[in-house]
Amino acid sequence: MPDTIPTFGPLNRAYDAAFRPGRLSLGLVVPLEAYPQSAVPTMQDHLRRAQLAEELGFAALWLRDVPFNVPSFGDAGQTFDPFVYLGLLAGRTERIGLGVASVILPLRHPAHVAKAAASADVLSQGRLLLGVASGDRPDEYPAMNMGFEDRGYRFREAMGYIRQMAASYPAFASGHGSPRGMDMLPKPTAGRLPLLITGNSRQHPDWVAEHADGWITYPRPAAAQREAVADYRNRLQAAGQPDKPVIQSLYIDLAEDPDLPPQPIHLGFRSGARALRDYLAALREIGVNHVALNLRFNQADIETTMARLAEDILPDFAA
Repeated sequence: MPDTIPTFGPLNRAYDAAFRPGRLSLGLVVPLEAYPQSAVPTMQDHLRRAQLAEELGFAALWLRDVPFNVPSFGDAGQTFDPFVYLGLLAGRTERIGLGVASVILPLRHPAHVAKAAASADVLSQGRLLLGVASGDRPDEYPAMNMGFEDRGYRFREAMGYIRQMAASYPAFASGHGSPRGMDMLPKPTAGRLPLLITGNSRQHPDWVAEHADGWITYPRPAAAQREAVADYRNRLQAAGQPDKPVIQSLYIDLAEDPDLPPQPIHLGFRSGARALRDYLAALREIGVNHVALNLRFNQADIETTMARLAEDILPDFAA
């Protein structure tokens, strides 16, 4: 029988598998380790844990673009360049989506982003999910001789440039350059990259609704998140756009006691499995389609926690 489950898109393999209307899937933020007292993770066992995430049935792994270890920011992410790491993960996994949340477009020339992202998409056979953002760490911009205040304009220009590069022999004028008479290879597997905008990236919300393939946002109290998701989808409808997925991050600390009620931590909470499952179900009801779980502050063994999530939570939230 044909698949009658509604879809967004369609776009590439990862986008179509991880994002479904009315459903919520779960991913994990890399590094897959706890490092609550340090800005820098060890990255020990990182490949084995990435492969374990795939074996357990998580929908996606999410990397971050953190070019500098900025002391005031307090988190060096996975330490590796995201595109180099995507290439490695593409060769060591087979099914799991490979996301970046998010590439800081104003700090990179969009030709480099378009080339690297399309390469990762092709090498992974359509498993790239490309989150993009304007950036929020002022220290990084002077280190690259880049302006901080105009990053919104450069983000918008970069988005257009990346979109154009998916066409054959594109010819256009841009503040980042005007390629003429030459092509960029490879082309994305779906004919274009799935571009997911984080927050507003210094753009009007209507522009985000029109130009992104999905929206990455942050955790909020339930009522506020309901309003934010509804506002996004209202803007999609007003712009004549099809429905698009909403993605949210969440820090968790999964307690051994399944009945432990939620206790707040940075951008998330510590709880037992029951409260986490109820929270995720509530997000699904208000229209969130994917949650990227971050285990940085998790107190239990990481691989044990991944297995418990797969056993106690994933069955209710399969992609």
